[in-house]
Amino acid sequence: MKDKDGIVRIFSLHIREILERADLEFEKLQEIRLRAMGPLAIRYAGEEFFLKENGKIGREPEGAWMVTGREIQETMEFVGKYSLYAYEDELRQGFLTLRGGHRVGVAGRAVLEGDKVRSIRNISFLNVRLSHQIKGCADKALPFVCKGEEVRHTLIISPPRCGKTTLLRDLIRQISDGKGDRRGHTVGVVDERSEICGCFQGVPSNDVGIRTDVMDACPKAEGMMMMVRSMAPEVLAVDEIGRYEDIHAIETALFCGCRLIATVHGSSLGDIKSKPLFQRLMEEQVFERFLILCPGVPAGRIQEVLDGKGERLC
Repeated sequence: MKDKDGIVRIFSLHIREILERADLEFEKLQEIRLRAMGPLAIRYAGEEFFLKENGKIGREPEGAWMVTGREIQETMEFVGKYSLYAYEDELRQGFLTLRGGHRVGVAGRAVLEGDKVRSIRNISFLNVRLSHQIKGCADKALPFVCKGEEVRHTLIISPPRCGKTTLLRDLIRQISDGKGDRRGHTVGVVDERSEICGCFQGVPSNDVGIRTDVMDACPKAEGMMMMVRSMAPEVLAVDEIGRYEDIHAIETALFCGCRLIATVHGSSLGDIKSKPLFQRLMEEQVFERFLILCPGVPAGRIQEVLDGKGERLC
């Protein structure tokens, strides 16, 4: 990873030393988890490992470095320096976004104001998710999504940690840029958790194409409506749809003529069809392509491609 030093610097001094001792290819490093009085854990090349104080990695937690509450507090102090401008606003959502699109998820004691979370105190759990942009990972999917001037309504179905956001990001970039006889399209991205574009102070850290506009850190339903009204996108892209408000906003966007590319958590098309939330979209065959991802590396590996009727194309 080109930003290896920048990532290591956000951790407490002792955790930083352990990571520097570890013989890791940072391009394969996906997550670093700190739990107070728990073993230092990483997700590496799609598998879970634990780190010892000498930097050695193992599959079992025995002998791993036990993270202290002070190390988590010190890490948050470092993180705050790199994302201070949005510290409070983002923290109440349970995460902070760093330069490069990396995300620090936090958990602890929620402080409520009415029925809404005002802030999080006594933070005892951190999950640093590393952003990896893999240009070209959507090459095989693109011919199924695009045909001539047309972009087909597409739903990417994926279990967690299978690269759906990575695949979506590269689809956005290629659809936006265009190439050869395939013209570029104006793409509107609603990036609720700053994972697709990795915006830092409003500017995307990831390459999402020259014709892409981004509504960052905005709830999907509201963001889709704002994009349709103000930016006139030809293609609308969102990650992890899953609420009734999202479905209503999608229907409105479709009525306005936008082409849609979205992702959802699931293991198969049957899994999605069984969810009442998606029943009407499935009955009306809104989506013309379904991309089903499978676990493992590389990220965004496609298991099968289905048409709008569920017939297998690949």
